[in-house]
Amino acid sequence: MTLRVLIADDHPPTRMGVRMALEDAGMEIVAEVATGDAAAEAALRLQPDIALLDVQMPGSGIAAARSIAVGAPDTAIVMLTVSRDDADLFQALAAGARGYLLKDTDPDRLARALEGVVNGEAALPRALVMRLIEEFRVRDESDSRRRGPLAQLTPREWEILEMLRAGMTTNQVATQLFVTPVTVRSHVSGILRKLRVPDRAAAISLCE
Repeated sequence: MTLRVLIADDHPPTRMGVRMALEDAGMEIVAEVATGDAAAEAALRLQPDIALLDVQMPGSGIAAARSIAVGAPDTAIVMLTVSRDDADLFQALAAGARGYLLKDTDPDRLARALEGVVNGEAALPRALVMRLIEEFRVRDESDSRRRGPLAQLTPREWEILEMLRAGMTTNQVATQLFVTPVTVRSHVSGILRKLRVPDRAAAISLCE
């Protein structure tokens, strides 16, 4: 079966290099786009086997991943990025990505990794696997602290609180969650009310 791939990256030379590598491996490139919005639209319209997304392109690759995961659930989402940032990695996986590959990945390995994802495998560089293991350990410790007022928070409120804890602004949280800043502020007000604290800094301190 010939795998159909959507490439989304705002850097034309990168798109060209990826296209050549994947076509040499026998894959079909069904579309090339440069923004997150265009990636989501093309994926929902074309239903490719794989959506290969840059994390930091205009419109956000992570926001595109969220939309694709909902509108094209059979499409395997893989991020291709220069970012080694933990927040980008965890948010991409939470958005529905099955793989997170770095742009310095060998072209031959890239094609094999995408084939593996379609066959049910995860695609992660070894250097990032340990970060995931550490994150699960930290989250397990965090779960043990979710008592008292913290136990009242909904999953969405926890998600927003964790984003604020990571230093994200209201607008950044809104972009990642695909909601309006007004909605984020409403959730934050609910968090402060439930935790009986005066501001965001105090709410974040309860999670330490």
